[in-house]
Amino acid sequence: MAITEFFAGVPVAGCERALTWYEQLWGRPPDFFPEPGEAVWQISDHAWLYVVTDAERAGNGLITLLVDDLDNWVTSLRARGIDVGPIQEMGPSVPGFAITDPEGNRVTFGQPPSEPEATA
Repeated sequence: MAITEFFAGVPVAGCERALTWYEQLWGRPPDFFPEPGEAVWQISDHAWLYVVTDAERAGNGLITLLVDDLDNWVTSLRARGIDVGPIQEMGPSVPGFAITDPEGNRVTFGQPPSEPEATA
């Protein structure tokens, strides 16, 4: 059995305010709106993040994204007006940072160490 697509949801109380912030985070508007109060961004080939109006769960989301160029993400996010704060060790040899959306959901970016190249 294979998983072909992955969707992660971020609960918010107010979709409009969240949409503005997530558009700033991703640098673009959502890829589609499946229904009122829901917006979806494709963040990699088979991974999607959706913001959904769910006042009961709002502010309790935790998302961690591992990236291949943390410095580039920091530069891009700062250019879009998002304060990433200091880079910290998220784990052994994993630099990263955490930011919080207006509802209190935490989005963490980290860069794992590069795999050593295999030698023949």
